Amino acid sequence: MLRCNCQTWGWPLIVLTLCAASLGGQTPSWLTDQVKPVETNSSEAVPGYLLGPEDQLEIWVLGLEEISAKSFRIDPAGYLDLPFIGRVRAGGLTVEELQATLRARLDRDFKNPSVSIRITEFGSQPVSVLGAVNNPGVHQLRGRRNLLEVVSLSGGFRKDAGRIVKISRASEWGGIPLQSARSDPSGRFFVAEVKLKDLLAATNPPENILIRPHDVITVPSAEMIYVIGAVRKAGAFVLNEQETPSVLQALSMAEGLGSTPAPQRSKVLRQAAGSSQRDEIPIDLNRIIEGKAPDLLLQANDILFVPTSTGKQAALRAVEAVITTGTGIAIWRR
Repeated sequence: MLRCNCQTWGWPLIVLTLCAASLGGQTPSWLTDQVKPVETNSSEAVPGYLLGPEDQLEIWVLGLEEISAKSFRIDPAGYLDLPFIGRVRAGGLTVEELQATLRARLDRDFKNPSVSIRITEFGSQPVSVLGAVNNPGVHQLRGRRNLLEVVSLSGGFRKDAGRIVKISRASEWGGIPLQSARSDPSGRFFVAEVKLKDLLAATNPPENILIRPHDVITVPSAEMIYVIGAVRKAGAFVLNEQETPSVLQALSMAEGLGSTPAPQRSKVLRQAAGSSQRDEIPIDLNRIIEGKAPDLLLQANDILFVPTSTGKQAALRAVEAVITTGTGIAIWRR
């Protein structure tokens, strides 16, 4: 095997043309037709939301200028410190319940006090969405949200999302209502997995569970192989669980050779152990197809490159660079 360093090569025009022509792939509809993000910017949009620390409220009390149209943040202990009224517990209450509490406090000095409250900033119920989603990060639940709704707040699943979604939950919020749920060795968390395709297809609706504050949702990236160059359907192919396809199987996934191929000069690029470089494995697809040479088993992230009969050696390096950056790569699910 020859060791090659992709950093020494440029981006030849021939390969950019090849990528534009052969990588104009499609995203499977079952992955992209997802729940649209749920927008909730006020208390009116989240009935039943339980207030908590770091939530910020805007409060109006008719005839009480010390409070009206001012913002107050719930402290870490779950309390509000309000002028004229004093310290009031807000954590664990709904907006309606807090309004009733304030009216009861004010009833001693005001006749039929009018109280209005609006949530201006949510901060008490964070949930983390990580991995192969379009906008990973920390989001606020803002009421009762199920798994798909929370993922939609992160922009939905990326094209390279793997086959499972992992959920981790602090034990103080109770168990995760899934058959796959188990406790971690420390006993402080529950972890569970949901199959992504079943979740999106709604084949088992109870798996679209309610998400609790401080849950961590992780979407691992899929393991893939790449078939690039003079084939009918170039791009990345998501591997099934524990799948190790051969070169001929990968060629079949790509629907065979394309126009003007040079299969006898094909190559497999494989990540070298402990290195950012790839090993180059020359293969003769003609001899493998004819049964005159053994079929090579591929590994996750291998690149099978079939050059054109007019292609240049530099094209292989540019293709590798395109795959490394993930730019313009069609991702195929079978």
